[in-house]
Amino acid sequence: MNIGQYPEPSHTILHLSDTHLVNERRPLYGAVDSDANVAALLDRLRAAGTQLDAIVLTGDLADAGAEDAYVRLRELIEPFAAERGCPVLWVMGNHDDRAAFRTELLREAAGTDPIDRVHDVNGLRIIALDSTVPGHHHGELAPAQLGWLREQLATPAEHGTLIALHHPPVPTILPLLQLVELSDTAPFQEVVQGTDVRGILAGHFHYSTHSTFANIPVSVAAATCYTQDLALPPGQSRARDAAQSANLVHVYPDRIVHSQLTLADGPTVYEISPVQAQEWMDQARAGKPFVATGLLES
Repeated sequence: MNIGQYPEPSHTILHLSDTHLVNERRPLYGAVDSDANVAALLDRLRAAGTQLDAIVLTGDLADAGAEDAYVRLRELIEPFAAERGCPVLWVMGNHDDRAAFRTELLREAAGTDPIDRVHDVNGLRIIALDSTVPGHHHGELAPAQLGWLREQLATPAEHGTLIALHHPPVPTILPLLQLVELSDTAPFQEVVQGTDVRGILAGHFHYSTHSTFANIPVSVAAATCYTQDLALPPGQSRARDAAQSANLVHVYPDRIVHSQLTLADGPTVYEISPVQAQEWMDQARAGKPFVATGLLES
């Protein structure tokens, strides 16, 4: 149906973060059904028939690293991914446990080393970096990890590279979150600057935001469990059971577009059927002016 000046994207990726599933499916903070939120997101995409090339989850997948939380998340995500024939890329967060993460999500032997991985998604390289520090909530990238990353980036990928990590390498506007940010980002910047890295995907903040790092676009997906209210007096923090979302990432030859997808639906203002949309698109191809009768206010 594309009739615009831009080509079709080469890749479509679902980027979600901070699912925070709790052991024994207890409500998070006694208030949030984290499992139901993930299921609601996937149900919306199923109903839409959204096709994907990959699903990337940028950390804090289990609220306290519980094995059964990882099992339930896998049982939600993997069938959905299988329906679309796409891989799932799991990324560590500060609430995750490396041993349980390995055994339950990656199906590997338990271990405590950082979980860094390279994935080839139809020519698009996606590198998962483990920015966690066991026992702490801030993020770090060790010299050995950065050396490994440098080696991976030495050879460009066909469609370039995305880096996925939990802690965003950008400022937060919430002062309290500055206590748990990614520390000492200068060495990381030196490694990625001038490479084929086209974007950085992250989470951790529990609100959607965008910035740049080493002239690379950074997109932070809001959490699916709860989000931070940004309209507050200075110094105050408030977590709310509202505004949860994920991102759809569309990769184009010269740019990457990140679009927010909310978990909750809303009242319909107007609706256009696929048949009507196709009719308007066909008229546009034929050079006829576009007039959406009944939709455009006078």
